[in-house]
Amino acid sequence: MNLPNRLTVSRFALTGLFWVAIFAEFPGNRTCALLLFGLASLTDYFDGKIARERRLITDFGTLMDPLADKILTCSAFIAFIELDRIEAWMVAVIVGRELAITGLRLLAASKQVVLAAERLGKHKTISQITTILATLLLMSHPQWGDAGKLIFGWPLFGRPWIETLEQASQWVAVILTLSSGATYLWRNRHLYLGDM
Repeated sequence: MNLPNRLTVSRFALTGLFWVAIFAEFPGNRTCALLLFGLASLTDYFDGKIARERRLITDFGTLMDPLADKILTCSAFIAFIELDRIEAWMVAVIVGRELAITGLRLLAASKQVVLAAERLGKHKTISQITTILATLLLMSHPQWGDAGKLIFGWPLFGRPWIETLEQASQWVAVILTLSSGATYLWRNRHLYLGDM
């Protein structure tokens, strides 16, 4: 197994550890969850970069890399429902979109068609990761003492700025998730509508 594929596989393990950290009761657990998610996000960046630069793209990586990404982000959003940090309907939109696009890609693969990622989809991914990181920062910074209050506690619109960022980024993520999913499904409608 080459290095990019190992990084992809490590993201599955890091997702499991993230879930343990975010729900377990131990000092600094939320900070640990933040670091684990950050590390998992870095593996997403580097596995693709290394695979392209060293020409190590494989069928395994093509299939498992986006799956590992979706499991990581969807797991975080689902955890946030339990922790009362996001509305369940927002997560339903995000997870539903990811399942629909994964299904479309599997359908395309069965027809020997490769669907490339689109720019709007990349913006969607960035917005989702920003939302998750903002939420994790909001939950973990109280564990950092005075330094956390100094950096993340100053007000914006009557509340700590990190809380404002969290809520704004949730709406941006939902809007980009819906629009990118609808665009992707429409542009590739020939795959599921056929000659209709």
